[in-house]
Amino acid sequence: MNTIIKKPLITEKATSDSEMNNRFTFVVDRRANKIEIKNAVENMYGVTISSVRTMNYGGGKSSVKYTNKGIVEQRNARYKKAVVTVADGETIDLFTNI
Repeated sequence: MNTIIKKPLITEKATSDSEMNNRFTFVVDRRANKIEIKNAVENMYGVTISSVRTMNYGGGKSSVKYTNKGIVEQRNARYKKAVVTVADGETIDLFTNI
C-alpha cells in the first residue's frame, strides 16, 4: 500500500469534533486496518493516538438518469473513513501544509 491516509475530512461535524473532543477524521485506503491507520497517523503528524474508529461508505445506488439509450443507474464511490482520537494535550494541525 502506497499511502494509507488519503486526505483529512474537513466538514462542519469533523471540525467541531476536533475542537471539542480531540478527534480527527481522515479518508483512508479501504484495505487498511486500524493498526496501520494508527501507525500512519502517528508517523505523519508525530502525535500519540489513543483510539481509531473506522467506517465504510458508498457502493449503493446514487441516481437514475433517463437517456436516449435507456435507464442508466449510477453508483456512489466507495471509501473508508477513520476517526482517530489523539491523546490528551496533543493536537494535529491540518492546515500547515496548504
